[in-house]
Amino acid sequence: MSDLLTGLLAALISTNPAAGVSNVIQNTTGIAPKIEIANPNDPVEKQYLQLLADDNAAQEEVDKWIRDNQAFRDKGAGAPEGTLRLKIQQRFEPVKKAYETFLTDHPRHTKARLAYGSFLNDIHDEDGAVKEWEKARELDPKDPAAWNNLANIYAHHSPIKKGFEYYEKAIELNPKEPVYIENLAVCVYMFRTDAKEYYHLTEDEVFDKALALYRQAMKLDPNNFVLASDYAQSFYGTKPPRYKEGLEAWKKVLPLARDEIEREGVHVHLARISGKLGDFAEAEKHLNVITNDMYAGLKKTLARNLKEAQENVIKAAPIR
Repeated sequence: MSDLLTGLLAALISTNPAAGVSNVIQNTTGIAPKIEIANPNDPVEKQYLQLLADDNAAQEEVDKWIRDNQAFRDKGAGAPEGTLRLKIQQRFEPVKKAYETFLTDHPRHTKARLAYGSFLNDIHDEDGAVKEWEKARELDPKDPAAWNNLANIYAHHSPIKKGFEYYEKAIELNPKEPVYIENLAVCVYMFRTDAKEYYHLTEDEVFDKALALYRQAMKLDPNNFVLASDYAQSFYGTKPPRYKEGLEAWKKVLPLARDEIEREGVHVHLARISGKLGDFAEAEKHLNVITNDMYAGLKKTLARNLKEAQENVIKAAPIR
């Protein structure tokens, strides 16, 4: 499911949405179970593949409805929330029933339980998702996806320490999946107090652990712009901020940018950190690259802060 659909479904479908502790975690964690078919000619597996196709088609259609409705709203039109919510529920209902029917006939089909859990989680039925993922874990304790998906729930809510445990189990079962490692990195970084207690580390050591996990994930997925950006942004949160390391990290993100908007977004960070480090000429160089209207406000703020920093340096300089 797209980030757009995930975010908007929280408002449209859930009558009592549980507040996630962090948008960072919500957007970073989560991985759909991979499609692994032992025998594609098996009628049961064909039925399972059709389930996944129907699920994907419904999610794409709902995604389009939400985007179109948002576009209409921006123009002063758009369907009422109640009408759109009902339409979405009606579109997802046959998919839900198809999963239930399949699992009634094939209750030990682990992959289908994982997929159904992901479907329920996407429509904000977290209790139902946990139930399916727990069943999948019981059926196949060596499948890392179930451990990872359950860890995502604990990372959003509690107990957080169980999230650490389950992410570690997923990584143990599949140490070459970068998403599992990144998820643990995010969890350690966001919940530093819990991580300190769980791993018996100081706060600085917790930061180091999170950053090391990010680097481990990046080795497995070196061209992932979002992953590299999350790693680079982590240096803002250390105490004190590690601007020099952050600057080097953002420099490595720049060539991974997939379009001009992402490239200019990286220049925003490079300008900000260069200014913090007192390299005003370099900061201005990055600011001059930024031309997209969506960054106009940020650019203006950065330019103002840069000017004030330069003036403060001049004022502090000894008079000769």
